[in-house]
Amino acid sequence: MGLLSEGSPLEWEETKKYAEHVREHGIQQFINLYHKLRDRPCDMLKFGDEVEYTLIKLDHEAKTARVLLKAAEVLPVLQEIENTRPQDTKTLWRPEYAAYMVEGTPGKPYGCLHAYLNTIESNMKLRRQEVCKLLDESKGEIPLSLTVFPRLGCPQFSTPAYEPNPTDAGVSKSLFFPDEAIMDAHPRFRTLTRNIRKRRGEKVVINVPVFKDKNTPSPFIEQYANDHDGEGAGASKPNHIYMDAMGFGMGNSCLQMTFQACGIDEARQLYDQLTPLCPILLALSAAGPIYRGYLSDIDTRWYVIAASVDDRTKEERGLEPLKENKFRISKSRYDSIDSYLSKEGERYSDIDLQLDKKLCKEMVDSGIDIQLARHIAHLFIRDPVALFSEKIHQDDKNDSDHFENIQSTNWQTMRFKPPPVNSNIGWRVEFRPVEVQLTDFENAAFVVFIVLLTRTILSFNLNLLIPLSKVDANMKTAQKRDAVRKSKFYFTKDVRACPTCGDIDEEVTLMSIDTIFNGGTLNDGQEFPGLVPLVKQYLNTAESTDVDTMCTLQRYLKLISDRASGKLMTTAHWMREFVRDHPKYQYDSVVTEEINYDLLKACAGITNGTRDAPGLLHPVQSKTKHEIPDSFKSQVEEHEESDQRRHKKWKELKSNGVDSTDANENMVVNSSD
Repeated sequence: MGLLSEGSPLEWEETKKYAEHVREHGIQQFINLYHKLRDRPCDMLKFGDEVEYTLIKLDHEAKTARVLLKAAEVLPVLQEIENTRPQDTKTLWRPEYAAYMVEGTPGKPYGCLHAYLNTIESNMKLRRQEVCKLLDESKGEIPLSLTVFPRLGCPQFSTPAYEPNPTDAGVSKSLFFPDEAIMDAHPRFRTLTRNIRKRRGEKVVINVPVFKDKNTPSPFIEQYANDHDGEGAGASKPNHIYMDAMGFGMGNSCLQMTFQACGIDEARQLYDQLTPLCPILLALSAAGPIYRGYLSDIDTRWYVIAASVDDRTKEERGLEPLKENKFRISKSRYDSIDSYLSKEGERYSDIDLQLDKKLCKEMVDSGIDIQLARHIAHLFIRDPVALFSEKIHQDDKNDSDHFENIQSTNWQTMRFKPPPVNSNIGWRVEFRPVEVQLTDFENAAFVVFIVLLTRTILSFNLNLLIPLSKVDANMKTAQKRDAVRKSKFYFTKDVRACPTCGDIDEEVTLMSIDTIFNGGTLNDGQEFPGLVPLVKQYLNTAESTDVDTMCTLQRYLKLISDRASGKLMTTAHWMREFVRDHPKYQYDSVVTEEINYDLLKACAGITNGTRDAPGLLHPVQSKTKHEIPDSFKSQVEEHEESDQRRHKKWKELKSNGVDSTDANENMVVNSSD
């Protein structure tokens, strides 16, 4: 969810007064960070994942499924080891937006050896087990890695149940989503909800096309009994599922990965090269076909979450002339990126970039290159929407909260992450589009595939860049129903092409997901190698990998390959098919209480391995381990000791007044230290 500062949150009118202050000091903090850390010594590859879990209560007698508002109760227990014996922790836990969600990550980042890839699934299993221990299984309490709870926003969708408060006194003013379903253990979440609504000047508006089954009313139009001011009726569209609160987006779950790069240049390269893959992986991981109790005509959460935090005013959306606001802004705070960061990516940045020119000039004048300055200045056209009174005045040389305030509330497909102040963490990129899957095997498979793809890109110097306008087009395509099997996506024809020469339009063509992942012959007769075969080629030429790890990797790659080819269904396709095959389904797009119960009971069975899922998963298991083999541990110790010596030497040189470039040159000369 981003930055979780503690303190007393300000209402929007107070926050608004400090917007320029936050922007100005946030930029100064970034400038200081950049010059302090741009040339820090080469970091090792490290990576981690974030899995968001939904707490569910199944009532087997009543045949109902509810989200369980118990996160505030279980979270402190989950965090006990971290807080009391941090050296022993194998998992880390953080609050998430909803009172029925928790976020789990590994206790420390995974390292650069391939053997670590065989520990990811085991750690995910451990995380799930830790949550299970704090729930009462006899009462039907379970954690599911579920992208969207199908009846979120329906009457009595939570336990305990609460009524929504559709008045201005409510946090979200929702007709459907009660404020009690928002996590109250941290003030950030309710503050964001209220301030986004207040800044926008009205409630957020989410309209998802309903799936038109043979008995679905046409036109499909709902009536809202508690819509006292008529705002819902005015905002909803015919033949759409209407939602009106941040909880409908931020109350969904996802799977995210963060990679520490060797340095800032490699981080920028990864940011760019992974960007064209965002819509492709979004489509492949699709797991969100049902909203507010109705089958929809989309398969992913992306549009829903983008609309749920869209704080743009009518002026910024182009509905009224600019008077109070400075910019026309084409996208929500939660959307695809708008500019590449590497030198190679510059000519592929073909969409209009709204930016704060004053802040951009300030960064360029300080010595930051124009591409990076434009990227940050684009993020900083946004206002802060959560500010704490204790954090208003900061030391720009030693704090970065104002920078992170705006950086962390630009929820884009990719996030470029500078090192935190006074830490040993390096330059990182975050990959954010993937939808969370039902099983730990699937989630580990997606994480491992993307990790291996980053290594393949860097090792083979691949070029996956395509114009950003095409990436945006792919994002729209990725959300369509059954996009994996039915749609085509823009992709580069030659992954080894020179990124700085040639006709960009000639480099790109439409491909199926199957071709992108598994390879095939293009329309012009050219052979495309496929991402999975490229990853396998990398594995054959890379470091030695133990037998168990290689076996696990092959099974993960098989899942990715077969999902892409259509041999296996996406989670969204499986869910849609389950509902339409249910004996109580009336072919009217409605997911009733009983259908929802049976669906989530089936999801739970698939998750814990008591139910087969032919067509969704192969009946195989990995050889995942809790730890890397003993034979590799000495390599890890050597890497870590070398890394520590290198950073210690660099810090000593910096503290003695040696500038970054000279410090690095000195370290190269004295590399034996």
